[in-house]
Amino acid sequence: MLVLGIETSCDETGIALYDSNAGILAEVLYSQIELHQRYGGVVPELASRDHIRKTLPLIREVMTKANCTGADINGIAYTAGPGLAGALLVGGAIGRSLGMTWNIPTIGVHHMEGHLLAPLLEPNGPSFPFVALLVSGGHTQLVAVQAIGKYTVIGESLDDAAGEAFDKVAKMLGLPYPGGPHVAKLAQQGAAGRFIFPRPMTNRPGLDFSFSGLKTFTLNTVQAHTHDNLLDEQTKADIAHAFQEAVVATMVIKCRRAFAHTGMKTLVIAGGVSANTRLRAELAILAKEEKGQLYYPHLKYCTDNGAMIAYAGCQRLLAGQRDDLGIYARPRWNLESLPALS
Repeated sequence: MLVLGIETSCDETGIALYDSNAGILAEVLYSQIELHQRYGGVVPELASRDHIRKTLPLIREVMTKANCTGADINGIAYTAGPGLAGALLVGGAIGRSLGMTWNIPTIGVHHMEGHLLAPLLEPNGPSFPFVALLVSGGHTQLVAVQAIGKYTVIGESLDDAAGEAFDKVAKMLGLPYPGGPHVAKLAQQGAAGRFIFPRPMTNRPGLDFSFSGLKTFTLNTVQAHTHDNLLDEQTKADIAHAFQEAVVATMVIKCRRAFAHTGMKTLVIAGGVSANTRLRAELAILAKEEKGQLYYPHLKYCTDNGAMIAYAGCQRLLAGQRDDLGIYARPRWNLESLPALS
């Protein structure tokens, strides 16, 4: 089955063609970073308008790369949520319209299911069951995964997601948008031990996360050194280092608890923050200590992309699932509500 994947949930337009036998045939990703940088964050209306301008030309580009026409495509998968309502509607409207034009089935894909399954695009991907740590700009979740569609959320952020915390700390330190990669890069120049930040919610049982207190602690540290004219570049690097260490250590502790809670020994990390090299290194140590295995997607599939949507949609279309004639956008969508594959 050849599936066209359309990702328009936020500030990146991702298009891909996935073949159930041959894998990814062609893909392209357009980022809106330059558009939103001047505002220090995503402006929803501007994001939606840019998706309108870019989605169809990118679909044509991918089809040209793969040397195929609409007659060759067997199904369409588009991101139906979670995400920005306007941006989701662009992908949904285009995907559903093409489906009707080409008389092929379409399906709305859960954005986080796309991230969760992205490691399966790799030649030696994980086998079910496994624990998934989903860390993106808007979500931080621990999920017990039995099979596609059989998900149990065993822990999640009660406030800011890890990616949001990285972006907000970047603003505090005067770093550009998007902040996560810039904080991680600056942290490499920081000195260990100068600042020790708290590991939130690790002194109590459970698998939930909370990063708002850590964000406030970081802000107070920045303001104290700004007031005393001590916020030089090395101090900024030391603060970035302490913040990143706190986030990573917290996730490692929670993943260790998730292993104990589920009895599983396979860990998958996915989402934009899964590209963080420090997080990958520490989780690799955890997996080794627990005699388990760690999997993560290729770097280009950590951020939002069309390939993961095409793959996730293909699995559901192959199982006979498809949408009706409606166009659906779900800004909020519970991962556990997804139907299992029959």
